[in-house]
Amino acid sequence: MKSTVRAFFGGVAASAIIIASSLSAQADSWKYAFEESLTEVQGVYATKFKEAIEANSDHTIELFPYGTLGESADIMEQAQAGILQFVDQSPGFTGALIPEAQVFFVPYLLPTDQDHLARFYKQSKAINEDFEGLYADKGLELLVMFPEGEVAMTTKSPVKSCADLNEVKFRVMTNPLLVESYKAFGATPTPLPWGEVYGGLQTNIIQGQENPTFFLFSTKIYEVTDHITYTGHNNFTTAVMANKDFYDGLSDADKKVVEDAAASAYDYIAEYQKSLADSELKKITDAKPEMTVTVLTEEERACFKAAAATVEAKFIEMTGDSGKAILDQLKADLEATKN
Repeated sequence: MKSTVRAFFGGVAASAIIIASSLSAQADSWKYAFEESLTEVQGVYATKFKEAIEANSDHTIELFPYGTLGESADIMEQAQAGILQFVDQSPGFTGALIPEAQVFFVPYLLPTDQDHLARFYKQSKAINEDFEGLYADKGLELLVMFPEGEVAMTTKSPVKSCADLNEVKFRVMTNPLLVESYKAFGATPTPLPWGEVYGGLQTNIIQGQENPTFFLFSTKIYEVTDHITYTGHNNFTTAVMANKDFYDGLSDADKKVVEDAAASAYDYIAEYQKSLADSELKKITDAKPEMTVTVLTEEERACFKAAAATVEAKFIEMTGDSGKAILDQLKADLEATKN
């Protein structure tokens, strides 16, 4: 009898070991790279995403901030190749890969109101449905897009009108439409990878660049420029994606874990970044009191807004019917999420 009991419990123990081993084998470590540091907006989002994944599954996430795996182009290639499971990259860099994503650089398309933006990114049909197929065609599963704050220009000379940008070598991301935007604004657009921007400003190879306010502080760009100007022309958008083959291979339960993590991290970051511009701008002016900060009046913005029509036409020329459909849907989505 005892031997039978021992055999029974021995069998149970063996089964438990087999089950445990099986569960352990299913617990994976996933890699996630992004374009900013761990303490910047993309890093904060990634941290919240990681926390949600690890709290609701046996999987773990390894985070790779900017520079650890190369420049933006490098991490996108790694995500498409399946070396990375997740990547966060602005449409500013994916614009060459997915031309329609350049729509986020049509000036004055997006509002500056952060509450409106939070509703828009969450509810937009263009973002949550139409873009899904465009990203899938490039081997990517679009999980979420979110705002990082109003874009500000930082320059060595004051900017009160388009005329003040004449002959200014202005750094832009390697994005065809952003190049067109700064041409229309009167500047000389100069595409540069981010790693060359601080040195380029320091040595006067370039005389201006644009980014959200928090990024101006965290990267110390204010040290090598003298003027911050808010023209209201754009809000920085970024997108979190998964490798498509990896995502499609997940179980339904794991897909839900990923989708829920993306959604909960979105809710957190949408609230987190609302007051970030003001707090980081204060840090800049405390560190460099002589820095001038200018918010252009409607009259001063007139030339930039006039240029926006040219850029919008250029976007449609670049992307054809597909781009026009995306643009029209985004405009409808923005109208629908006003209140």
